[in-house]
Amino acid sequence: MIKKRILILGAGLAGLSAAWHLQRRNLDCQVFEKEKEVGGLCRSKKIGGFTFDCDGHILHFKQPYAFHLIKDVLGNNLVEHERSAWIYSCNRYSRYPFQANLYGMPLSIIKECLLGFIIASEDGHPEEKKNLNFSNWINYTFGNGIARHFMVPYNKKFWTISPYELTCEWLDGFIPVPSLSELVDGTIEESKRQFGYSAHFWYPQNSGISCVPLALGSSIKNIHTDCSIVEIDIHKKEIKMASGNREKFDFVISTIPLPEMAYLIKGIPGEILSALKKLRWNSIFNLNLGIEKKDYSVRHWIYFPQKDLSFFRIGFFNNFSNYLAPQDKSSLYIEVSYSKNKRIDKNNLLLRIKEDLIKVGILTPKDTICAQDINDIKYGYPIYDKNYGWAREMILKYLHSYNIIPCGRYGSWRYFSMEDTIINGKEVTMHL
Repeated sequence: MIKKRILILGAGLAGLSAAWHLQRRNLDCQVFEKEKEVGGLCRSKKIGGFTFDCDGHILHFKQPYAFHLIKDVLGNNLVEHERSAWIYSCNRYSRYPFQANLYGMPLSIIKECLLGFIIASEDGHPEEKKNLNFSNWINYTFGNGIARHFMVPYNKKFWTISPYELTCEWLDGFIPVPSLSELVDGTIEESKRQFGYSAHFWYPQNSGISCVPLALGSSIKNIHTDCSIVEIDIHKKEIKMASGNREKFDFVISTIPLPEMAYLIKGIPGEILSALKKLRWNSIFNLNLGIEKKDYSVRHWIYFPQKDLSFFRIGFFNNFSNYLAPQDKSSLYIEVSYSKNKRIDKNNLLLRIKEDLIKVGILTPKDTICAQDINDIKYGYPIYDKNYGWAREMILKYLHSYNIIPCGRYGSWRYFSMEDTIINGKEVTMHL
């Protein structure tokens, strides 16, 4: 049997999963990673006694296969958490999700949200999302009140474009929809009922999130780090690295962000180049902070829909694991979304974030910040607009015709969780 020469571009979670599954089937592959270590965005750093992940990462599982795989590679270093998620709206905190936890909101807002949801329920929530834009889906599902006070402002802040410009292709259970009875329950008293796909999540007990890719990578042969890919020659069937080295291939599994193909493949046809230029995404400015005080809350993360606040979400590392912060100290990650549609002033952003943290009561003016880490993530989330579907399909068909198989959130250009990424890494190997 003739051996296939399989190259994997990127040693993030997707590339490592693909390599792990190939080698389990005794298929050889070579993995090339531009950074000095594996992990991609699932890396962790140690700074001043704190362990910071590159932005917030958690594990949640819908498929037993993914759970057992991660449990096997991590052993006992995995702990289940019941989510404690919150929302800061109308200058006060309430439980997540907003659409099931109106308790404590101003009475005028409660009335508007309840009436809107009742009207939407009487009209029949939409069963078919295919022909709806995201804004219409929000209004038909939750009514005008919930749309106006949370859904529209939060999603506009996160995606950086109007929900009118988004399709519903990405939803797939990411947004919980309560019944009218559940909404009423969460209005007359504080409800601790859990909703949504991340109601329970898992996180390592004695390390940052980097232990997942490190554990996968430890059993994989032929991982080459510090190897940046500068060209994919589809006719010679070889890749070129910044070092000048070249490698021949029969198949390439690429986790490189899909828009980068416009620069990597020389002589790309005009219609494919046009499709690549139609792809849009948001970027995430992630600030991690170590604080010289203990956090007595049990909050895992908080959503911030208000336009006057710089960040859309804050998470608390120290509540994922005691390992991540020294005793009597706390740590958090802050996320600010931006794009070509929504610019940010990075020169003044750190000061603005710290002022906003004080404004919402996370910090006080007397608190001391003793560690800091910044991750400016160019490719955050693919934006599902009207061009997304046809452009992505055309690009993937073209790449597949040259045995280039996109993989993972960025390679295949989809809204993936960590579990989705692991499963996709397995799936792309099945026909090799």
